[in-house]
Amino acid sequence: MELERTYIPFTEWTEKSKQTEYTEPTPLLNPDGTLHAKGWARKNVFSYDRTKVKKGLISRKEWDFYTITDGKMQLLVSFANINIGGSVAAKLTDLEKGEVIVDAGQLFVGDKLVPPAVGDAPNRFKGKVGKAEFDFETKQTERTLYYKKMHNGKLVECNVQMDIPEGLENITTVLPFKEDPTRYFMTTKQTCLPTQAVFKYGDYTYEFKKDKSFCSMDWGRVNTIHKMVWYWGSGATYLTDENGKEHIFGIEITWAIGDESNATETCLFYDGKVHKFGAVDVEKFPKDRFMEPWVFVSEDGRFNMTMQPTFDNHSDLNLLVGRMNCHQIYGIWNGDVTLDDGTKLAIKDMFAFCEYVENRW
Repeated sequence: MELERTYIPFTEWTEKSKQTEYTEPTPLLNPDGTLHAKGWARKNVFSYDRTKVKKGLISRKEWDFYTITDGKMQLLVSFANINIGGSVAAKLTDLEKGEVIVDAGQLFVGDKLVPPAVGDAPNRFKGKVGKAEFDFETKQTERTLYYKKMHNGKLVECNVQMDIPEGLENITTVLPFKEDPTRYFMTTKQTCLPTQAVFKYGDYTYEFKKDKSFCSMDWGRVNTIHKMVWYWGSGATYLTDENGKEHIFGIEITWAIGDESNATETCLFYDGKVHKFGAVDVEKFPKDRFMEPWVFVSEDGRFNMTMQPTFDNHSDLNLLVGRMNCHQIYGIWNGDVTLDDGTKLAIKDMFAFCEYVENRW
């Protein structure tokens, strides 16, 4: 059975969204497991204690998700734990041909692999499960990912190194669910990470060059309701100003998850700094016409972009305990955005994605 979009578009709201910013260390949860913090921050200031989470069978979920693109290829490296088990994986997709080169995942059962509590501070997370080995390490100025697994008789091995520019901010949001005060969605999203990577599969090798490749990080520690939909858009590029100076620019737009009355997961990144704006939606619900242009609008008029799709990276994981049906649409973005100081930037032919996801998990 298909899920349906259940959220209310911001065009039907009676008031604009609030943007409650946290700047000091704050507990995520109260001692009884109810949500304490509701808002956003420029880095993760929300202390996460997984023992306080009032979880159902699979409601508590923890993931580290990295997508690396250069306009031609996409490399996904990920870890996910849904309490009763999870997976660690590396997947390489040819975005021009629309073909998966290899999808080398390893499932595991149980709750033995516990990822770090904070995703944007120095940490190391490594382990071995089944045929797979992984090592994710975050330092002050770089993040490295390593993954290795025998797959179909061939060795899959990838090495990723991404720069963390000095002072780079991210957007960390905590969104509640009105249905249950113990349910929440906390993620840290960070883009504008220049990345180099080497992916090997047997005799096949592909290399991502740092001058053309960026990584978008999606780090999540959540306790969700069973049925959700969401949109997530992300991307980065280099912009050259009128004086010939080069700047790193990026976007982060996520919406339709939970109660957005205290914050929206929407911002621009410019030279490493967050420029916060309000709610975003698409003019037309893309269901069944994902390859038509996506026209984005924001409630404050600061994000006016159109994506011309080039590839629907569709996946549909349908298990007995749930389903994730994802249309991750890559394309070329054009339009204009406005920074906090009122500066308007023209965006031309930026390669980025926006996905529409239906979940029962």
